[in-house]
Amino acid sequence: MTKNLSDKPHEECAVFGISLKNAEEAAGITYNALLSMQHRGQEAAGIAVLSGSGIYCQKSMGLVTEVFSDETLLRFPHSHAAVGHTRYSTGGGNTWENVQPFVTEYLTGRIATVLNGSILNSKENREALKKQGLNFTASTDGEVISSLIAYHTVKSGSIMDGVKKAAGLLTGAFCIVLLTSDNKLIAVRDPNGFRPLCIGRSPLGIAVASESCALDTCGFEFCRDVKPGEIIVIQDGEMIYEETELRNKDENSGLCIFEYVYFARPDSYIDNLSVYKARYNMGRILAEEYPVDADAVCGVPDSGLEAAIGYSGASGIPLVPGFVKNRYIGRSFIYPAQPQRETAVRLKLNPLSANIKGKKIVLVDDSIVRGTTSANIVRSLKSAGAKEVHMRISSPPFLFTCHYGTDIDDECNLIANKLNLDEITKSIGADSLGYISIKGLKTACRECNLSFCTKCFTGNNI
Repeated sequence: MTKNLSDKPHEECAVFGISLKNAEEAAGITYNALLSMQHRGQEAAGIAVLSGSGIYCQKSMGLVTEVFSDETLLRFPHSHAAVGHTRYSTGGGNTWENVQPFVTEYLTGRIATVLNGSILNSKENREALKKQGLNFTASTDGEVISSLIAYHTVKSGSIMDGVKKAAGLLTGAFCIVLLTSDNKLIAVRDPNGFRPLCIGRSPLGIAVASESCALDTCGFEFCRDVKPGEIIVIQDGEMIYEETELRNKDENSGLCIFEYVYFARPDSYIDNLSVYKARYNMGRILAEEYPVDADAVCGVPDSGLEAAIGYSGASGIPLVPGFVKNRYIGRSFIYPAQPQRETAVRLKLNPLSANIKGKKIVLVDDSIVRGTTSANIVRSLKSAGAKEVHMRISSPPFLFTCHYGTDIDDECNLIANKLNLDEITKSIGADSLGYISIKGLKTACRECNLSFCTKCFTGNNI
């Protein structure tokens, strides 16, 4: 039997696109970019490159390193433009047919399209296209978007008009990057800015990515974020068009605040704010909102570590490593019996008893969804000799599911919908529990230049 250890929300995917001036290293650079954003999706990966007047695409199920061996990468044509994708499926099943990029052929060309997001009116757009004679082989939003762009490109006679028309028909959260057979790289961010997308530049050309860490690792200097509602066009490594075209913004929406809490890598910047700084601020505010008499502060690897540093800094309680992480286990593992399931967390996170035994511990993590992982972690600390475990969470309680591509469990399974704070504390075996407040979370992220979507916590977007 196989089980996913992680009791966390998950983001849908990562997108990347690159246009080079003269170099023909697009496939290799895209591969490195996807490796740096593997945390955003581990189910599938794909790369499409411009090849003459056509598009060559390679994609499959698995991690980036599993999909693209050395031999596979050598088969890619030398190219100066590419798009890439890593996937976590929240819309459509986890099957090969749903792996991106989607390559769509139409009368005057081809496009390869990658999407990060969730389209609320995807079904309506799909049915409208079916009535026009279009066929679909996948069950995901990405194929609908690629077909919608192709359809309106043919109808209007212009790829730009096709992109604008198609994007204007979409509601929901989306960042789209597409590669055209006439050598254009086009990027679109939805008018609310739900999902992150940024631009980088180097002497080689220009790249766009879901996170700035991908730009850093590929030698591109971060320039700026793509603005909500903006469409940009890049050709031969130069920006040839940039304009905020999409205007159907919901005034009660904004960037998903969980990017700062959990999704993004701490070395990324999103909309003018360092992810590391945001998480550090969350820890400081947690220390102010929920102080406790303790001997040490520990963060749950990986996304609880920065908030733990902030908690320690604000409280003066020493920060110590509380766990040794097995970095080779991946997300899933096999175990045969219930007793092993109850202690399986130790396969991934084993308490460092020398720092735990006989001490009162402040344990900082990013979230509690069902409570199963938190209970296992608290239990493991106490079995390692912790005298007390005081849990502090750098996000508010999850009360609602998300319609915009974040995979949060059904509301009936969310522990905060079933138990009050004291009952949750008892359920996970902690000596005390504190969640950061909505106000505190927004204060921690106040340097972001966008408003936030916090609907999973409040039921409202703001």
